[in-house]
Amino acid sequence: MRKYIRTDADHPDFCALVRLLDADLAVRDGEEHAFYAQYNHIVDIPNVVLAYDGESVAACGAFKKLDTYTVEIKRMYTLPGYRGKGIAQEVLSRLEFWAKEMGFSRCILETGKKQPEAIRLYGKSGYSVIENYGQYAGVENSVCFEKCV
Repeated sequence: MRKYIRTDADHPDFCALVRLLDADLAVRDGEEHAFYAQYNHIVDIPNVVLAYDGESVAACGAFKKLDTYTVEIKRMYTLPGYRGKGIAQEVLSRLEFWAKEMGFSRCILETGKKQPEAIRLYGKSGYSVIENYGQYAGVENSVCFEKCV
């Protein structure tokens, strides 16, 4: 049985998944990993959704406030054995719903061109490609998305 919980970045299961995510991204990003890693700290992330399959954590995602109307989706990760089962899409949907409950109307995010499964997820979840924002402006291997919620 799957369950989803709301928590924050201090939750030990979230911290464990983020370590695995960072290890995966270090391989995918290669020499560019240090650039991206500087923007992936979890200290300022108060809104986290964790997905469980029974008692086992399966996936995570988070968001942080950017401005009055906008949140940035961060730290999306699904353990390899749980991929392709709709869990990431459900985590994303729950993050969007939570942001909307809090009065936000727009979600943005960045992912890398070396993460084709993430690009597919965001596309099929109704996100549109936008011009790279903030620290990702002009970064060749970044793809940025937005969705109004």
